[in-house]
Amino acid sequence: MLLRPVRDTEDDAETVRKLTEAAFGEPHALKGAAPPQAPRSREKVRHIVRHDPAGSWLAEDEAGQAIGAAQSHIREGTWGLALLVVLPGVQGKGVGRALLTRTLEYGRGCLRGIICCSRHPAAARVYRQAGFELHPTIRMRGVVDRAGLGPVEGAAVEGGPRDRDLLDSVDRRLRGGAHGPDHEFLMRHHRLVVADDLAGSGYCYLSDDDGSAKVALLGATSRRLATRVLTAALLGVGEGTVVEVQDLTADQQWAVDVGLRAGLELRAEGFVCLRGMRPPSPYIPSGAFL
Repeated sequence: MLLRPVRDTEDDAETVRKLTEAAFGEPHALKGAAPPQAPRSREKVRHIVRHDPAGSWLAEDEAGQAIGAAQSHIREGTWGLALLVVLPGVQGKGVGRALLTRTLEYGRGCLRGIICCSRHPAAARVYRQAGFELHPTIRMRGVVDRAGLGPVEGAAVEGGPRDRDLLDSVDRRLRGGAHGPDHEFLMRHHRLVVADDLAGSGYCYLSDDDGSAKVALLGATSRRLATRVLTAALLGVGEGTVVEVQDLTADQQWAVDVGLRAGLELRAEGFVCLRGMRPPSPYIPSGAFL
């Protein structure tokens, strides 16, 4: 097995995208035409490589075939694992552990670390052995019941580049480091809802594509502000759209309450893995930008 850095090229970005889909069981992965979200997926890979070239790695077998990939980034002293995938046929053979070791070496000077982990028992074991605390999470999913959710209590408006200082300030307060350039990517591909008044600040990113929507990242200085921006974001989705809210730790009961009012179904799924920090709250992490 050979480990090499991911290059900032379309070819490497497409390789990482295909590995990701194959690892998560997408039937079209590694075959034929790319799915509709492929350009965005490649752009995300290249965004991380561009800002953290030493944090992204590919694993190749003796024949030069890509068999795994990992991406990590550092934002103001907070390290995050954006991706760790291994082809199903070679899982359990040390590929994932080798990739994780390289990304951890990249973040060895960071005081804080965060990973969003699936329910896969091998992944949870590896992250715990690497010194991360495992915090079980809740996933919410369903079509929003607007009547049950009720109106937004307070002002929440569409956000944009003018809100960067607000976003960075909220990030630093919650997770010890701003997301910085990741907000530029998120703004290009997600709707941003912002609340800002004398009581505090909050924001929520939401994707809304092809009949489905997902909360991509949320942070606020209080539960009340977090409730406001999440409610506004959910009310903004199209009628009949299936919404997902993932990676809710036990500290995010305010979000569970919003989801229950909206009629979303709850189930246990995965972990948020933390090192050198407590679960940020009120906060919903991004799987890639954390």
